[in-house]
Amino acid sequence: MFFLYFLMSALFVLMAILAAVDSSLASLNLLPWFNGLRWVRVHLITLGAMTQAIFGALPLLTALHFNRPRPSFRWATWLSLNAGLLTLLIGIPIVNGTLIFAGGSLIFTATALLIGQLIGMRPAATEQRRAASPGRPFYIAGLSFFLLGIVIGTGLWFGWGEALRIRTPLEAHIHANNWGLMALVFAGLIIDTYPRWAGRSLAWPRSLPAIFWLLVLGALGLVLGPWFQSSAFTVPGLVMHLAGTFWLLLNAILPLHGHRAIWSAPGIWHLLTSYFWIIAPVMMAPLILLGVAGIPGPTIEQNAPQALIYGWVFQFGFAMLPFLFRRTFAPHEPARLGGNWFSLIAANLGGLFLWASIFSEPLGPTLHAIAYALWTAAIVPIAIDLWRIARQGLARLEAMSEGEVMAGD
Repeated sequence: MFFLYFLMSALFVLMAILAAVDSSLASLNLLPWFNGLRWVRVHLITLGAMTQAIFGALPLLTALHFNRPRPSFRWATWLSLNAGLLTLLIGIPIVNGTLIFAGGSLIFTATALLIGQLIGMRPAATEQRRAASPGRPFYIAGLSFFLLGIVIGTGLWFGWGEALRIRTPLEAHIHANNWGLMALVFAGLIIDTYPRWAGRSLAWPRSLPAIFWLLVLGALGLVLGPWFQSSAFTVPGLVMHLAGTFWLLLNAILPLHGHRAIWSAPGIWHLLTSYFWIIAPVMMAPLILLGVAGIPGPTIEQNAPQALIYGWVFQFGFAMLPFLFRRTFAPHEPARLGGNWFSLIAANLGGLFLWASIFSEPLGPTLHAIAYALWTAAIVPIAIDLWRIARQGLARLEAMSEGEVMAGD
């Protein structure tokens, strides 16, 4: 039943396509009434497409590493997550506090249930010497940051930030979800899936505990920075987080040196170039803090999250979602990273046009529209691939069920 998470993920990918289209048209003033849905677009990707896949994949990957049977599907987790997502997608556009609180509470419950499931998973008796799944600590820590992000994000609509003494709650919410949830879970996914799509081990497996703590402490600093509005937390947090990220990427890149077959596939380029879009806002941050002339700080703060989500989070998904779909719907077939050269070029050009729109005020709306049009074009082949994999997997399951019924007759 874990395929239900991936079906919902594919559905949210389709919704993300429509949301990107509406943003492109709204930038050209063709659909101006959709301009207020910026955060809905973000949540279609983060809480929708990516979170669904994460909730479906993490128990399966942990069980696989522990040499355990496929874990039981927990309806309470799936129903809480999806009821919460749908409630939020209704409540956010109409700014209904009751729906937002209910949606946030349901997603919080689903996340807590998933953390409990991961903590409770143990290695098989023959695998006791492997005390922990390499990716599991990253998953649990990332989901824990997600719990904090949910509380802060829900509180944006009720003034909880003031009660919690959070100086800039929106930024703290974004940092908890991006630098905490996504960064840590993505790191865990790279670690756990690398041997299957790369066919080899990471360069320095013993460095993983150090990378884990760099990312955790870095994310904590990046959340506490806007919480107290203090660079004493933000700067060291950023340094540690980037150090951990680069260390992880070197772990993945160095063993692939000289292997042309891997580098000739667009999936690995999707995975690696997605991390470039973390660096872009990081490079701008000191210039904004120093008030450098010509740097449009407010415009960057408004648009950088969009570039981060479409450039990093979704492009990481371009590579990882088809891989996870194949592992779920076609487990006996070789799984490979997703994406193609068109989606790779279009996705990264979209990021470049988005940043160009920030620094070119007269052409800003047009460049913004082009960025979202490119992102829309990049998503389409990925969505088609996901639905094809899911359809073939469901057809195979149906054929197996019919065979069992005939055998029983």
